[in-house]
Amino acid sequence: MKHRSGAHAVIVAYLFLCLGLSCAQIFSQTHGTVQEEVVVTNRASGTFEVKLNPQTPDDNVGDPTVGRMSIDKQFHGDLEAVSKGEMLAVRTEVEGSAGYVAMERVTGTLHGRSGAFTLQHSGTMTRGAQKLRVTVVPDSGTGELVGLAGTMTIDVVDGKHLYGFDYTLAEPR
Repeated sequence: MKHRSGAHAVIVAYLFLCLGLSCAQIFSQTHGTVQEEVVVTNRASGTFEVKLNPQTPDDNVGDPTVGRMSIDKQFHGDLEAVSKGEMLAVRTEVEGSAGYVAMERVTGTLHGRSGAFTLQHSGTMTRGAQKLRVTVVPDSGTGELVGLAGTMTIDVVDGKHLYGFDYTLAEPR
């Protein structure tokens, strides 16, 4: 009888998984002992100032066609913070085609929660058509921003830099 009961549990678990329930959800429904997390989705927006400073290439580092710059930002609005980082960029011989990657450490408050986190940038421009992805590095949040995940958009309108930040913070129930 135990063998049949075990086989039944495996079939039930498989059906739950097919329905999109995780093992933790199944376990907590049957045993009531697993604490789930509540994920809160938020949107932050505001403006920022940025200073890019070209860095002189070290004698034996990289290709001279790759530009390196330091990044200094001041965020305003729902994100009140400063950031420091570095960018690598390449412009091709084709007008309007380029690419860049960057990492920046952001320190301040996000909707009143203090801490720090890291943003990773990946941008390309193909003959003027731009694609940009700015993502929170997983597990980079500190302080009240532990568990932060999200993506940021950057727009420049009439010379003013704007950000939109869709993010989640996992909070224990």
